[in-house]
Amino acid sequence: MKSSRVLLLLVIVSLIAVFFIFDLQQYLSLEMLKEQQATIESYRREHPVLAVVFYMLVYVVVAGLSLPGATILTLAGGAVFGVLWGTVIVSFASTIGATLAFLAARFLFRDAVKSRFGSRLQAIDEGVERDGAFYLFTLRLVPIFPFFMINLTMGLTTFKVRTFYWVSQLGMLAGTIVYVNAGTQLAKIESLSGILSPTLIASFVLLGMFPIIAKKIITSIQAKKMYKQFKKPNTFKNNLIVIGAGSGGLVSSYIAAAVKAKVTLIEKTKMGGDCLNTGCVPSKALIRSAKWLSHLKRSEEFGIKQATADFDFADVMERVQGVVKAVEPHDSIERYTELGVDIVEGEAKIISPWEVQVKTLEGFKILSTRSIIIAAGARPFVPPIPGLDKVEPLTSDNIWNLRELPKRLLILGGGPIGCELTQSFARLGSQVTQVEMLPRIMIREDPEVSDAVMDRFKQEGVDLRVGHTAKEFIIEKGEKIMIAEHEGQSVKIPFDQVLVAIGRVANISGYGVEEMDIKISPRKTIETNGFQETNYPNIYACGDVAGPYQFTHTAAHQAWYAAINALFGQFKKFHTDYSVIPWSTFTDPEVARVGLNEQDAKEQGISYEVVSFGIDDLDRAIADGEAHGFVKVLSQPGKDKILGVTIVGEHAGDLIAEFVLAMKHGLGLNKILGTIHIYPTLVEANKYVAGVWKRKHAPEKLLRWVERYHAWRRG
Repeated sequence: MKSSRVLLLLVIVSLIAVFFIFDLQQYLSLEMLKEQQATIESYRREHPVLAVVFYMLVYVVVAGLSLPGATILTLAGGAVFGVLWGTVIVSFASTIGATLAFLAARFLFRDAVKSRFGSRLQAIDEGVERDGAFYLFTLRLVPIFPFFMINLTMGLTTFKVRTFYWVSQLGMLAGTIVYVNAGTQLAKIESLSGILSPTLIASFVLLGMFPIIAKKIITSIQAKKMYKQFKKPNTFKNNLIVIGAGSGGLVSSYIAAAVKAKVTLIEKTKMGGDCLNTGCVPSKALIRSAKWLSHLKRSEEFGIKQATADFDFADVMERVQGVVKAVEPHDSIERYTELGVDIVEGEAKIISPWEVQVKTLEGFKILSTRSIIIAAGARPFVPPIPGLDKVEPLTSDNIWNLRELPKRLLILGGGPIGCELTQSFARLGSQVTQVEMLPRIMIREDPEVSDAVMDRFKQEGVDLRVGHTAKEFIIEKGEKIMIAEHEGQSVKIPFDQVLVAIGRVANISGYGVEEMDIKISPRKTIETNGFQETNYPNIYACGDVAGPYQFTHTAAHQAWYAAINALFGQFKKFHTDYSVIPWSTFTDPEVARVGLNEQDAKEQGISYEVVSFGIDDLDRAIADGEAHGFVKVLSQPGKDKILGVTIVGEHAGDLIAEFVLAMKHGLGLNKILGTIHIYPTLVEANKYVAGVWKRKHAPEKLLRWVERYHAWRRG
C-alpha cells in the first residue's frame, strides 16, 4: 500500500511538473481561447464525439490535478458546445475531476493526517457524518471558495464518495451555468474578472447563505411543530429546573445559582446521587479498610515480625456509612439552599417543554421554567440470565446493606466496579470468584495493565475465571450454583451470594421522556448534540443518563456546558469538550489513564511512540514498599506531544493529574522534564518517564560533535 501511494504521488507530481515546465498553462488562457475559437469549433463540427471526449478528458485532468485553467475550460465549453450541452458536459467533467482529486487526497494523505491528529480528526469526521453534505453544498454554491481546496480537504475526512459526487455536481451547477453562458459571448469578454461582477458575486454569496438560512428556518419550523402541541406559559417561575441531584444535577444547579438564575432542583430519593450513596464514596471507604488489612499481612516487609487485627465485617460496613454521612453535608439540601437553589423532594415528570410536575408528600404541583436539565443518572444492569432472580443478586446499589461477610462471593464482571469490589471483599476474607466472559479483566486497558491487576488478584487468593460466560443459575440440594460456559464446556461454580457488576444503564423512563418523545440514542441513553441539547432545544441532558462516559467528573464537566447553554444559549452556545478525559480504577495496583493507550491507537490507526518508566526503580516507591507498576506514555512520532498516558501503581489516580493538565494545555514531555518535582515523591515518576523519552530522542550527531569539541578542549 505504501509503494502504491508513493507511485501515485510521483505520477501526480510529474504531471504537475510537466504542466509548468513546458508552460502548458499558455494554452489555457483567455487570449489563446479567443485565437483558437474558430479552429476548435471547426474540429467540433467535423468530429463531434471526439471533441466531447477530448474536452472532457482535458477538463478531468485539470480538475483532478487541481491545475489552473478550469475557468477557461468552462468558458470554452460554452463557446464550443453552447449553453445546454456545455453545461451538461462541464457539469460531469468538473464533478468527475473533483471526485478524483478527493479520492487522491484520501488515498495519499488520510492515514498520515489521522495518525497525527487522530482525536481532532475524529471530531471532524463526526461533524462531517452529521452535516457534511449540507456544508459541502453551501461551499459549492459560492465560487469565491477555491474548489480544489474543498476537494482536497474533504478527502481527508470520512465523507462518502457517492455523496461527495452528487452534492458537488448539484452545488456547482449554478456557477457552471454562469460561466458556460458567459462563454457563449466569448468575443465580448475582455478579462476573467469581468465575468463575475460585484453584484453577481454578492448574488452567489447570498445563494450560498440560502442553505444555512434554510436550515435555520427548517430547524425553527421543526421546533415550532414540536412545541405546537404544548401551551407555552406567559411567565416562568424558574429559569432552570434540574431533575436529579447527582453530580450532574448538583453542578448544573450550582452554576445556575452562581449566575443568579432562579433554579429548582428535584430529587426523589437522596441528594448526592449514586456517587455519594452507592458508588464512589462508599466503595473508596471500603477499599481503604480492606487495604489497611492487606498491609497487616505484609508486616514483615516493613520490619514488623507480626501484626494481626480483630475486626467485624459489620463494623467495617458501619464505617462505610459513617464516611457517607461525613460527606453528605457537601451535597445536602441545606448547603444548596444556602447557595440559592430551591430544592424539591419528590418525583418529577416533564409534562411540557416548559413544565415539570412534581409528586411530593403534600401532593402534586406544577413548576414552570425556561429550560430543563435532565440529570437522572443510571442504575446497575441486571442481565436476563435464567434463574438469576431466584438467587437474589446483589448490585452496587444494595451491597452496602450487607452486615455479614459472604463466605463465598461470586462477582460477575471484570470492569472497574467488579474489580474494585473483588479485591476489597477478598481482602476482607471472602472466597471471591470473579467471572468475566472476555479473555481478561479491565478490557479497555492495555494487556500489561490487565496482567498487573490479575497477577495481584491471584496472589491475594481471588479465583479468577476469564473466558467464562454465565448461562444459568440453579439451586441444587440447597446450594446456589452458577453454570458457565468455558471453551465449549459447562462449568459449575458454587457460591453463597452473587454480585452483578457488568455495567450500568441510563434511567430514561418514569419521568416523561417517553411521553414527550425525547429521542433515545442506540446506546439507550438520552440523545444529545454537542451542546447537551435533546431534540427539544430548551431541554438538556448530562451525566450517566446522556453518556458517553459514566464518570462522576464527566457528569460535572457536561453539567457546566448544559447549564451555560441552557441559560445563555441565545447569545452563544459552547460545544462540550471531550478532548482530555481521565479516569481511574481504584484497585491495588491502582490504574489511571488519560487519552490513548496502545490498543486504542492501533484500532484508530494512529501512529505513536511509546516510552515507559518502571516505578519499581523509584526511590519513594521503594521506601514505601510499593515498588511496582509503571508510567507509560504515548507520544507523537518524533515529537514530545502527549497522546495518552497510563499509570499503574500506588496513587496512580493522583499522579495522572500532571499529564491531564499537560494534555489539556498542549504541554509536551520537555515541559514536564523541565519542571521541578519534589524528592522523594511518587510524582517523580512523571519526570523520569519524560527523561526516558528525552534520552530516546537525544541528538546523536550533535553529541558526537560535542564530544569531539570536548576532546579538542582537553588538548
